[in-house]
Amino acid sequence: MAVEGLTTIRSSYGPKDTMNKSEAAVKARGMTVFAHVDHAAGAAAAGLTLRPTELLIFGNARGGTPLMQANQAIGVDLPLRALVWQDAAGDTWVSYNDPAWLAKRYGLGPEVQGTVPGITAQGTVPGITGGASALSRPWLGGTRSGALSK
Repeated sequence: MAVEGLTTIRSSYGPKDTMNKSEAAVKARGMTVFAHVDHAAGAAAAGLTLRPTELLIFGNARGGTPLMQANQAIGVDLPLRALVWQDAAGDTWVSYNDPAWLAKRYGLGPEVQGTVPGITAQGTVPGITGGASALSRPWLGGTRSGALSK
């Protein structure tokens, strides 16, 4: 199911490895990891089952503040989040909101035109997106199109 503004990429690694590599990539780029939310653990605590589903919440004031200065409502989508999840076939996926889509969603204008591409070029979702031209995800091992290999 396609969701507007949401990018989903298959990982060659399992859920735990994908999350660990994602967190390491975030930290390597000087960003702050604010939290992990283990949805599967929450489900288990409620007596329910859920395939591995873990959310990484992270950000950087240098990237997010100019966006909020332009439209504070974007703060509902900041800090950034990346969801690592496993489907019924056992494949691992990473889903995240595209920063350029967020800028469009909130009607951010010319005052942040340099910020959004800059954030994307630095890898707003480090290790997942590498930038508008490169889109490298070193820990996923591939490019944006198709399955990614180790």
